[in-house]
Amino acid sequence: MTPTHPNDRIRHTVVFTLKHIKGSKAEMDFLEAARKLVSIPGVERFECLQQISSKNKYTFGLSMEFANQQIYERYNSHPDHVAFVQERWLKEVEDFMEIDYQVI
Repeated sequence: MTPTHPNDRIRHTVVFTLKHIKGSKAEMDFLEAARKLVSIPGVERFECLQQISSKNKYTFGLSMEFANQQIYERYNSHPDHVAFVQERWLKEVEDFMEIDYQVI
């Protein structure tokens, strides 16, 4: 594998609010399904986060890193990610904002 420059790294983040009642089994089931994304090859530094500030409307967040754009694109098209988006995300997420970063 070719070494990557530190600035090639992608930090993929998404903040979101679910349609489910806060603290419900459905909410917990969704978060458990989201945590399984860590098993997709190339995912590094995965975190499932809960928002604690009143500065925005979102409740949860996911954060993960990829060594470079190519690995990030493989993640996006991986069958497990595609299935999660189709079967869970599109049906259960009320609102979200996605931000992808590179160090400058």
